[in-house]
Amino acid sequence: MTTVGEALIHLLESYDVDTVFGIPGVHTIELYRGLAASKIRHITPRHEQGAGFMADGYARATGKPGVAIVITGPGVTNTITAMGQARADSIPMLVISGVNQRESLGKGMGFLHELPNQRAMLQTVAMFSHRIEKPDELPIVLARAFALFASRRPGPVHIEIPLDVMALPLDGAERLSSDAPIPHASAETMAELTRLCLGAERPVILIGGGAKAAASALQALAEKLDAPVIATTNGRGILHAHPLLVPASPSLNAVRDLLAASDLVIAIGTEMGPTDYDMYGDGGFPELKRFVRIDIDAGQLDRWPAFMPIEASAKETVETLEAALPDRRKAGSGQERAKQTRDAAWSEVGSRTQGQVRFLNTLRDTLPGSLIVGDSTQTIYSGNMYYDHDRVGGWFNAATGFGALGFGPPAAIGAALGKPETPTICIVGDGGFQFVLGELGAAVDENVPVIFVVWNNQGYQEIERAMVEVNISPIGVRPSAPDYLKIAEAYGVPSQRLAYIAELPDALLKAKSSGKPYLIEIDEKLVG
Repeated sequence: MTTVGEALIHLLESYDVDTVFGIPGVHTIELYRGLAASKIRHITPRHEQGAGFMADGYARATGKPGVAIVITGPGVTNTITAMGQARADSIPMLVISGVNQRESLGKGMGFLHELPNQRAMLQTVAMFSHRIEKPDELPIVLARAFALFASRRPGPVHIEIPLDVMALPLDGAERLSSDAPIPHASAETMAELTRLCLGAERPVILIGGGAKAAASALQALAEKLDAPVIATTNGRGILHAHPLLVPASPSLNAVRDLLAASDLVIAIGTEMGPTDYDMYGDGGFPELKRFVRIDIDAGQLDRWPAFMPIEASAKETVETLEAALPDRRKAGSGQERAKQTRDAAWSEVGSRTQGQVRFLNTLRDTLPGSLIVGDSTQTIYSGNMYYDHDRVGGWFNAATGFGALGFGPPAAIGAALGKPETPTICIVGDGGFQFVLGELGAAVDENVPVIFVVWNNQGYQEIERAMVEVNISPIGVRPSAPDYLKIAEAYGVPSQRLAYIAELPDALLKAKSSGKPYLIEIDEKLVG
């Protein structure tokens, strides 16, 4: 007899799930039945929040949904933070949890790990939350989850399985086919968009994380339009080093000036959120003359209306548009407009940010093609303002959207597990690292060769600076940090503290050649 727990593992395998993250407990052990005999690898973090962040990083690196299995009650509440980050950044994440027996739910009887209404709580952050009341619901709900990941704006999905359902029989459960339609633009819409493009003299393209699947066609489209391409944080890595690329934040005045002077702006796969477009909260983003939005999610299109909203797949729409346009017959002003904007944005960010971007360039150029996973820390803020990465989807962090501290280390572990052949660098501050220090143990258990670069500025320096700028006496911004080399030693992780920034390339190469977790500590004063 096959149980619901065994059927779950079988069904996950059928969806090409090869890794799950979780901490087993008495409320999930039945879900682990059959896992040892499967091809699925189980990773044990040190905290359920880490499980969620690992699933997030795995999903970003591979493009496949990240899966976490957590206990009811505290396991779920610990995972909510990671789900919030995944929701903000449109990351496919499947969280499978236990819940107490069906007859006890909502009665407040004091069972272990009891919540008043776990599913109602999860519904506020998940794309949807479903409780399995009967065994034969399992394949149907999993099909719904994976259909959402493939056909709409992805995000976290929650499925809870009551204790008294987990061990019930469920024989013959197989993956169900899904006919969920992917929205696409009509022929009439594409004809009108083509007409707008042909008539534009100063077009600009905006790209977000939703444009990654369209990366190859985007370059051809930009060249045909002779259009500068502005990459938001999650769009970095597309068109690396291309003369039309502007790898700078639309929160900068130089980038806003380019947009204000354009006669057509095509935004592809970007939610137009304030952390990309108005991070200083000055309300200075310009009104766009002819604004086209291409997004797979109708809700996103409604939140920032456009002259032409197009609910469609970015990849299909970009490829169709590019094929419909003729080659540009003569060189236009696009490359010069892009260069002027890059130069002006570089000057605008100032010397402090420039120094930190040069530091990021050293990471990139020493270990080309790496995944650089960031926490909310000083150098990451600088990179989000101005940085050009060399790998599509290879630059991501938690300093936009939800902005969860402690994201970087576990997300980097998940990313490295998903792409073991790719160097993975985690940039984390001394403050943020203390949220998740225990996850060094998970990296050691799995021998994941993440290079942890600890940016040490002795506290929450960005918050301290913000307090000082508005005449608030800094309080709570100087938490003491441990000796990170001794922490690394305690976990058996090789490490070094740089005396000079010139040592960084050799340290990175040494870390990569070790083939195991490695920690490099940098005092921020070395960079300036």
